[in-house]
Amino acid sequence: MTSTTEPTEPLSVEQLSATTLLRFATAGSVDDGKSTLVGRLLHDSKSILTDQLEAVERASASRGQDTPDLALLTDGLRAEREQGITIDVAYRYFATARRRFILADTPGHVQYTRNMVTGASTADLAVVLVDARNGVIEQTRRHAAVAALLRVPHVVLAVNKMDLVEYKESVFAAIAEEFTAYASELGVPEITAIPISALAGDNVVDASANMDWYGGPTVLEHLETVPVSHDLAHCHARLPVQYVIRPQTAEHPDYRGYAGQIAAGTFRVGESVTVLPSGRTTKVAGIDLLGKPVDIAWTPQSVTLLLEDDIDVSRGDLLVPSKDAPPTTQDVEATVCHVADEPLTVGHRVLLKHGTRTVKAIVKDIPSRLTLDDLSLHPHPGRLVANDIGRVKIRTAEPLPLDAYADSRRTGAFILIDPADGTTLTAGMVGESFAAPQPVKDESDDDGWDF
Repeated sequence: MTSTTEPTEPLSVEQLSATTLLRFATAGSVDDGKSTLVGRLLHDSKSILTDQLEAVERASASRGQDTPDLALLTDGLRAEREQGITIDVAYRYFATARRRFILADTPGHVQYTRNMVTGASTADLAVVLVDARNGVIEQTRRHAAVAALLRVPHVVLAVNKMDLVEYKESVFAAIAEEFTAYASELGVPEITAIPISALAGDNVVDASANMDWYGGPTVLEHLETVPVSHDLAHCHARLPVQYVIRPQTAEHPDYRGYAGQIAAGTFRVGESVTVLPSGRTTKVAGIDLLGKPVDIAWTPQSVTLLLEDDIDVSRGDLLVPSKDAPPTTQDVEATVCHVADEPLTVGHRVLLKHGTRTVKAIVKDIPSRLTLDDLSLHPHPGRLVANDIGRVKIRTAEPLPLDAYADSRRTGAFILIDPADGTTLTAGMVGESFAAPQPVKDESDDDGWDF
């Protein structure tokens, strides 16, 4: 790979293997400079190919610009928007000598806030961009709420366009104080505020000479050094069964394996496991990984488990250690972010997809909707519209083994689907959240799917 500026030696496979991986998402309102920030980060960290930079330089020159417009590096999303195509999250991959990165670049328009849920659902860190001239606005609060709801461990407040406010420390301090107070009330565990100018490159990769009053890290320095705790291997072990393998060949006449990606934790040969929701118990007789038997496997490996007993296991079942099995329930209480244009209403008949299992369900109640301005709860709104965050109570047709989202971001999450056309309606997080309303009495629904 050819670098954009000064030639540097590419990282070897050994060097990449030795570095940690950070997944992070960017979020910001329209015109806050998010595309420029991403472009500047990739450019100054030498993560752009020469031909990519040359294309940006040509496009910038054709517009009469003297310097490359780095925002053009992410203009694919903008072109999609102009064509009326649904905007989705764009993923970019780059690496430095200290760390590998997967960047989920989420759209900024309020209409596409729902897509931040996709980008931030697996993120270790979220970068929330704010225009220094405008300060904290409703969209900023919405992004903070989504980050808190998804329990993103680290949030960076990037106060951009500091060059347009004369690099004043007082402007940055006021915005940082307001955002920190708001995000802390939501329960965001760690907030780091950084003053930047993505256009000029101040404090993105290189420290700024224009803000000597700031003594903290640049954006890239923070991304390279923020602690990442990939402790899923030490969480409750969970394997959603994706496929039952039965070759029935002369070589493997009796082979029956249960394949899937380990969502969390570790499985060992000889360990007692329970199949949920049936509750049947057996032991792990073998583990196949990439066609070879192993004694132990952990997340996020894709494996095939062989069981000692010939019991009924099918796609959608969950294999868990018998000593650490989650409870099964048909009554789900969760915090959700509604992502569809069609409202979610009380009595709505939906499909609930949890892991590899999909079941029929009814929305029994919507106890509250979160008001982003003051974090108050609007009781019993009756419906949630696109981008709304609220609490729901759902009754499923079949019992589900659910972890609390606070314990597992993988097995504590679900989505609600429109049974008519397969549209994703809502992203849900099981259990308590930053906005937990008082419990209310369920109302019966005798029409349609009533379980």
